[in-house]
Amino acid sequence: MAFEFKLPDIGEGLTEGEVTKWLVKEGQTVTADQPMVEVLTDKATVEITSPRAGVIAKILVPDGTKVPVGTVIVLIETGGAAPAISMGTPAAPAAAGHGTPQAAPAPAAKPAAAAAPAAAAPVAVAPRATAPAAVAIDPARVVLAAPATRARARELGLDLRGVPGTGPNGRITRTDLDSFAANGGAGSAAPVAAPAGAAGVAPAARAGVAPPMVAVSSPAVSAEDVHVPLKGLRGKIAEQMLRSKQHSPHFTFVDECDVTELVALREQAKTLASERGVKLTYLPFVMKALVAGFRRFPTLNSVVDDVKGEFVIRKEFNIGIATDTDDGLTVPVVKHVDRLTILQIGAELQRLTEAARGKKIALGDLKGGTFTITSAGSIGGILATPILNYPEVGILGIYKIADRPMVRGGQIVVRKMMNLSITLDHRIVDGATAAHFLNTVIQYLETPNLLLLEGI
Repeated sequence: MAFEFKLPDIGEGLTEGEVTKWLVKEGQTVTADQPMVEVLTDKATVEITSPRAGVIAKILVPDGTKVPVGTVIVLIETGGAAPAISMGTPAAPAAAGHGTPQAAPAPAAKPAAAAAPAAAAPVAVAPRATAPAAVAIDPARVVLAAPATRARARELGLDLRGVPGTGPNGRITRTDLDSFAANGGAGSAAPVAAPAGAAGVAPAARAGVAPPMVAVSSPAVSAEDVHVPLKGLRGKIAEQMLRSKQHSPHFTFVDECDVTELVALREQAKTLASERGVKLTYLPFVMKALVAGFRRFPTLNSVVDDVKGEFVIRKEFNIGIATDTDDGLTVPVVKHVDRLTILQIGAELQRLTEAARGKKIALGDLKGGTFTITSAGSIGGILATPILNYPEVGILGIYKIADRPMVRGGQIVVRKMMNLSITLDHRIVDGATAAHFLNTVIQYLETPNLLLLEGI
């Protein structure tokens, strides 16, 4: 008989996944726990194995298709006759559309909402002109919806700004859209603005009251040009960057750091680290210096909740490291940095970066970050203005170490110098606080023995 394999819930709150690559073919014999398919979630590409031995009878979801959790994606023949599919066939591939500021859409309300691969499920739709006047169209509303939902709205002639959303942060799901259209456009009015933020906090602009998106049009192209869809990990990166720039007013503060003593200390520690199987970089020292800064200026170790109009000062120090992979940028998180030694942080960084580049990283290793570091030092460059890893309020950029002539004690000497840039959410952090924080970090990097004296 044929076993119906459904897309499993492989992460906290996961509602859908994108099938990026099948590792097996129809008619191929597979063993239990054999890698079968790669699925992209909001955070990472996850390799899913076959739950049992058998023959791949039918692949129901092609590469590049997003489907809700619980959708049957493949039939595995284990003997006997194949039953009819009970969970419905997968939805059609997402149509091209504008990037949206929300990564994870809400799940379909029921299996019947899923559409056949070749055509969307029919739905009774009233003409747009018959929509009741009671439905308010908020011109300032930024709509949260998946590209497929936006494409469906264009087909139906509906303005998404007037469609109530039941997903996270008011996100409009396909079910919301079809229900709205089936009822002739009836529904509640668009949400009103959120109340002012918490005391001492600049009011946070939540999704419903952010500035409206500017209409865009397709650029002029030629027949020789290459069209690359914004999907997979690159699509997720695009969504995250857009969301960050829409929600957070960025500003960047820059300074230089004399790391001559740090370079010497790392050279002394590299032998011991190598004996323990750890490739020691400068990042563990930077992370420890950040902890020292967070203890003096805790607001920089915060995340913003734009739904509630508040920011949350985190008591855990979980630092993400922007990691370049073949597929794009991934940010694994080193948890509880304050509780780890320099060598333990080095070992954890090695584990996480290897897992990220090998597409073996667990979703838990990509969640819970409170601050992010992006390092271009091994590539080069002297300065950049990184984009925040929303909803975090800060990201530190570190750049190449180079010999520079510096004045010390009235003499020109050669020192190991490195530039640092910190980008922050100006709603939460003022410029003076940014300068004081970065000065604290620099103090510990220039005199790294202070980390030992304070037990950081």
